[in-house]
Amino acid sequence: MTDATTTPAAGPAATRGAPEPARRYARLAADESREDFSLRYAPHSYRRWGPATVAGTALGGIAYLADFAIGASIVFAYGFTSGLAAILTAAVVIFLTGIPIARACATYGLDMDLVTRGAGFGYFGSTLTSLIYASFTFIFFALEGSIMAQAMHQAVGLPLEIGYLLTTLIVIPIVFRGMGALAKVQAWTQPLWLVGLVLPFLVLGFEHPAAFGAFAHFGGVRGAGAGFSWIGFGFGTGIALSLIAQIGEQADYLRFMPARTPATSRRWKLAVLAAGPGWVVIGAAKQLGGAFLAFVALEAVGETRALEPIAPQIEALRPWLGGLALPAAALFVIVSQVKINVTNAYSGSLSWSNFFSRITHRHPGRVWYIFLNLAIALTLMELDMFAMLGKLLGFYSNVGIAWIAAVAADLVINKRLGLSPPYIEFKRAYLYAVNPAGFGAMVIASTVSILAFAGAFGTYAEAFSTFIAAFLALVLCPLIAWATGGKYYLARPNTLTGPGVEVADVTATHTCGVCESAYELPDIADCPVQAGPICSLCCSLNATCGDVCRKGAGEGAGGGAVVLPLPTVRRL
Repeated sequence: MTDATTTPAAGPAATRGAPEPARRYARLAADESREDFSLRYAPHSYRRWGPATVAGTALGGIAYLADFAIGASIVFAYGFTSGLAAILTAAVVIFLTGIPIARACATYGLDMDLVTRGAGFGYFGSTLTSLIYASFTFIFFALEGSIMAQAMHQAVGLPLEIGYLLTTLIVIPIVFRGMGALAKVQAWTQPLWLVGLVLPFLVLGFEHPAAFGAFAHFGGVRGAGAGFSWIGFGFGTGIALSLIAQIGEQADYLRFMPARTPATSRRWKLAVLAAGPGWVVIGAAKQLGGAFLAFVALEAVGETRALEPIAPQIEALRPWLGGLALPAAALFVIVSQVKINVTNAYSGSLSWSNFFSRITHRHPGRVWYIFLNLAIALTLMELDMFAMLGKLLGFYSNVGIAWIAAVAADLVINKRLGLSPPYIEFKRAYLYAVNPAGFGAMVIASTVSILAFAGAFGTYAEAFSTFIAAFLALVLCPLIAWATGGKYYLARPNTLTGPGVEVADVTATHTCGVCESAYELPDIADCPVQAGPICSLCCSLNATCGDVCRKGAGEGAGGGAVVLPLPTVRRL
């Protein structure tokens, strides 16, 4: 499992910055129909889908029913009023932080990891966020897989352990093929999913209209009461905010958004808004809808089963479908979970690929990491993580929101104030290993908020730990950038994509001196070791150059920086 046919040996020459021999990527890594530019900029030549198609595919990935379980668990624990306030507040926070991230990913053709690199974290600083994002994908894969296994168990009596394995294996052929296969699956299943989503509420609207009013007075199952509670609001918001990293999965689609032109500008902006932060509008509605269905089914099936989306679906459909309610509900659940878990598996493979390429300087191909991500998810399912839903998501949200808030702060505050470059620099050749602005803000914010979540600062701080994480990250990122004078954003000036450059043709290609393939200009760096252009991936995988380009050794080995045409710099 190698990324090249030859690898130079370490030694004195390597220390001086020895040029690498020609690199030949393994077949799976070289085949972009599977690889989908997992570690690099998505070129304009590959962005063949229209804005509406990209947006529709991205929104197809939010068909998951974890929203139903999360909303039900919040309202069951803290009552309707506190639960409603928590869900809506979390939705507002997720929407606002998602706007700049979605625009950056769509504008620059980059995934969440690459945007994080240039938005205050540095080349290795973003490695930790790759793990955070990977954990998001396998935690939610396990959660969604558990829901699908519950549906299979209910429908045909399949043992849960076998159901967990089946839900894991079923997505592999789809995810293996990458973006093209995912787009087809989302498009083909969308009509069936929409019918299944709306039908239970339609049935209840006709058969039990009084249930909607009764739900508004629901006080939970643990004596929380129907009134507002600050403690319940804080804890509930923390659970709902565990979904904040979903913007990363949206970004995996948004990076294929075509270039914005004057003719498509309005459609482009609407598509980015809908496919990026817009997912949370549907997500919040699903959380409230799931809580309502669970409330209606509570008396018939009990608390434990009411939190499993399949049981409330059956109870809601029974008045109209009778004996067909079970297979209809099971079909809806299975379709929903396949739609989201192909996205979870795909995004997880991208994140693991990013992580290991920096640690090992190897790139065997994204598809191999599908199996790693799914193996971890399967283990979590077998350990019955569904039973620990609230605590697990509450803890995760402290780290997730610190990361996302720090990135958003850089994009919205630092770039507008001139504390960071006006564009996203993601290439190793120009980045410091760690940028304390974003990385430091995230580490401090998440550490303090986790201590608060553990009860170190009292009950109220425990309940509002995610608010502490968001506030600290938003404040510390610009403060650290200001205190350091923005020094750690660029290790050296980028003569190819520097500020103020306005040259229209960014689609011009240049041949990488290592892998000898042609790449569009934004994916190219000037390499003094190679004495010519190098693509961002070959630059990342080079283990012998000694980073001389970032240490003032531009004269060594290769002579100087290569002079290439300059691309357009788009400002967010």
